[in-house]
Amino acid sequence: MQSLRLAVVPAYILLCLLMGGASAAGYWVNMLLQLLAIPIIGWSLLAERPTPMPRPARQLLILLGLMLVLVVVQLIPLPPFVWTALPGRGEIVEGYRLMGMSLPWLPISVSPYDTVSSVLWLLPAIAVLLGILRLGAYKANWIVLVLIGVTTAAIAIGAIQRAGNDAAYFYIITNYGMATGFFSNANHMATLLMITMPFTAALYLSERARSRSRQRASGLLVLLAGVSGLLLIGIVINGSLAALGLTIPVIGASGLMLLSRKRRIPAWSPLPLLAITVAGIVLIFSGPLGNNLTTAEARTSPISRYTSFSNTIDAALDHFPAGSGIGTFKTIYPMYEDPATMTTTYVNHTHSDYLELFLETGLAGLALIALFLLWWAGRSVAIWTAGETDQYARAATIASAAILAHSMVDYPLRTAAISVLFALCCALMAEPRPVIRQREGEGRPGARHLSAD
Repeated sequence: MQSLRLAVVPAYILLCLLMGGASAAGYWVNMLLQLLAIPIIGWSLLAERPTPMPRPARQLLILLGLMLVLVVVQLIPLPPFVWTALPGRGEIVEGYRLMGMSLPWLPISVSPYDTVSSVLWLLPAIAVLLGILRLGAYKANWIVLVLIGVTTAAIAIGAIQRAGNDAAYFYIITNYGMATGFFSNANHMATLLMITMPFTAALYLSERARSRSRQRASGLLVLLAGVSGLLLIGIVINGSLAALGLTIPVIGASGLMLLSRKRRIPAWSPLPLLAITVAGIVLIFSGPLGNNLTTAEARTSPISRYTSFSNTIDAALDHFPAGSGIGTFKTIYPMYEDPATMTTTYVNHTHSDYLELFLETGLAGLALIALFLLWWAGRSVAIWTAGETDQYARAATIASAAILAHSMVDYPLRTAAISVLFALCCALMAEPRPVIRQREGEGRPGARHLSAD
């Protein structure tokens, strides 16, 4: 029974990785993932923890609660004299005037049905977060093995896709000709590759600490080298600019994890990683790589990041400070497109989670983002300066940093697959587990000693 309980979160993450790789497609499978999340959430809320929840975990759940409160506030009907005073509502008022209708009570969200729909997309991530923090229904090494297994399969599928086999793609709306794996977007596949790197290192370190057998250590080292090499091949096949810019700092941070097994990491060690990260971002945005944010072509393209960023910022400022409502991007954005350059290709997201949330949630959303980043930074410092700590928690800081950085120029968190992995990272950071090590006398009956640090 306990084994089944520990398999709940790993099994659910497996389903999300296999079926939750799209945001603008795959509605039916995403609905299934959302329905499966409901019993996990219900079980988590009804169950009693055997131990008190640590302070960082409580803080994280408070942030989740504040986010849900924001959604509820956006859905509360307001009298006309209130909502008409909100910025960006002029077109709605004019529409009722042209139809000769009196103004009704309306919420902050300009499209409340889309707001409710967007909240449902959060259910998988909430299920994983609560499943770990409230139920403890997981084993970290099982989750990492699932992650490695799915990523390995995705790389193989990506190689077939790059070979020109369109039948190997899982979604109609996708990046044909690129390695997308189980995703519809090649950039999101790149995010999965980067996430897997530090967790592979964590699996090696965690299992290495459990045994001092040279044979086992050699086998684990071969596994680490093999998976790492495969991930690098996957990044080359994938060809994402985000992966090119962020892979080096992710590898460097994963290397620090490996070095920390035998020596204490110097306090200045994050500085070179920060410099490399900045250099990687500059590389991504440099003209020769052909990105669609800073090049001259980007300024004239109706679907470039430059255009979508500019339009989204204009829309966000017009709807500030209340925002237009979560999930309303597709309703608001077409109003800010140039009719002379519009084509049959539409922008479903702004390719920046931060800008899209700025538009949809306004000042309250910016405050929540700032509070979360403060929590994340505080937990990252605590985890890396704690000496011997949960290696999976350290891996979670690296993986979540990659997701947060990638979200500046894309929308990986809009997919169930990446959102549940981000929730996993946050949960592991909120409640690191003690390091279990075997000491002298290992392997001799009656002479095993375990220590929990």
